Amino acid sequence: GRHEVWSWTTATKQSLCLMWQKVNEQLMLSMSFLVAVFWYCRRLYSFLVQLVKRWSNYLQRKLIRNLSVLTEVDLLGYSAREWKGETKQAKHMREAYEELFWGCHIKYLRQVRRDNYCVLRAVLFQIFSQGIPFPSWMKERDILKLPEKLLYSQGCNWIQQYSFGPERYTGPNAFGKLRKCMETLKTNWAEISATKDHEERGNMCNTLFSDESKEYKLYEAIKFIMLYEVVEAYEQIKNREEPIHNLFSLLLARDSSSDPLSFMMNHLNSIGDSICLDQVELLLLGYLLEVKIRVYRLHRFNTEEFQVNYPEEYRREWHEISLLTEDDRYYLIPLFRT
Repeated sequence: GRHEVWSWTTATKQSLCLMWQKVNEQLMLSMSFLVAVFWYCRRLYSFLVQLVKRWSNYLQRKLIRNLSVLTEVDLLGYSAREWKGETKQAKHMREAYEELFWGCHIKYLRQVRRDNYCVLRAVLFQIFSQGIPFPSWMKERDILKLPEKLLYSQGCNWIQQYSFGPERYTGPNAFGKLRKCMETLKTNWAEISATKDHEERGNMCNTLFSDESKEYKLYEAIKFIMLYEVVEAYEQIKNREEPIHNLFSLLLARDSSSDPLSFMMNHLNSIGDSICLDQVELLLLGYLLEVKIRVYRLHRFNTEEFQVNYPEEYRREWHEISLLTEDDRYYLIPLFRT
């Protein structure tokens, strides 16, 4: 009996050992599998994180490259980077920036793409980002009909010589292209100004001002409105009708813009291509858009021309926007923060 008990006990132990070995092997295999899966998932996670980072950086670089108005930067930091050294001009510029910071409470700025649409871009971006509505005269008139009125009602066939910035020759296509420009301006201005949420409006502006095709249409529409208003003023002078604003007299007194055609050929056609707006045209821009454009001219620091308003005469209800320039050619957008 003892032998049978011993044999049964031994057999049981052997069976249990065999079962444990098999369970242990399965457990080791499972653990190895789980470790392998964990390692694979960890590598996959690291790979996906790196991929997302690279894609995000790529999109960010692409957006920054395409965005014609960059995000805000510290004003004094920008001054220190741009005007290093101890030359007379560098010291003068740094002093001017310090006056803006301490005296004018301008803490930040936004850089604007340095091309010949620069001033138009800086002005329109602020109008849109602030949600400034259409000027009063634009609410009363349909600006989409202005090209048609100028060409057919007022017989200005010379409008076919209009140049769209770098695109010099347009010919018979000028009317259709101007119509599309006016549509782009009216649609985007109405949509953005109707957006009350500041952050949402800012996102809309960033999208618009990263689309070269659309934003150039905006600038050409503004140029055409300037031309149209000069034609209207010129006709009033010829017909000795109601008094016109003195800035039109000033503009038409120039030898290079004594009539609307010469104004277009010698000035407007080159804007966006080889020149920016000059001081008289900046007056006209502020007057037509019904905004007071305050310009801080750093190269005129310590003179009466350091701060200039365009136009000098403006209505109390007009909104105010600000520009910052170092040379009256390229412009930055100053930001006031407490």
